[in-house]
Amino acid sequence: MNGYLFDTDICVFRLRRQFNMDRRLAQIGKRNSYISEITIAELRFGAERSNQREEQLRLIEAMDNVFTVLPITHAIRFFAAEKARLWNIGQKIADFDLLIGATAVYHGLVLVTNNTKHFERMQLLPLENWMQEP
Repeated sequence: MNGYLFDTDICVFRLRRQFNMDRRLAQIGKRNSYISEITIAELRFGAERSNQREEQLRLIEAMDNVFTVLPITHAIRFFAAEKARLWNIGQKIADFDLLIGATAVYHGLVLVTNNTKHFERMQLLPLENWMQEP
């Protein structure tokens, strides 16, 4: 599989219509644009806490038109091994972030995130930060 897996922070920027995310996503197309089901869970949690709950939930539901949602099931083995490796060297990463990164690794996708410093601790994970100039 080729393409990009978008971290939750990038999806939040898109929902807020920041940083020309719609234009950049249109350039690569839906067939190359993926998110983890973990990202959906995180976005829904944010919507549940929002003053604009219904609007946020509607926007999240519409994301099916932009991204293909990937399950985490196949990435669990890499998640477990990578979590153990990181724990052993004292560089823990939150489980949800680790699952998102593991999903990108399993599917051979580039993870697009504004949090590259956090994710660069993971092995085998190609990263791009669309908030920085190329």
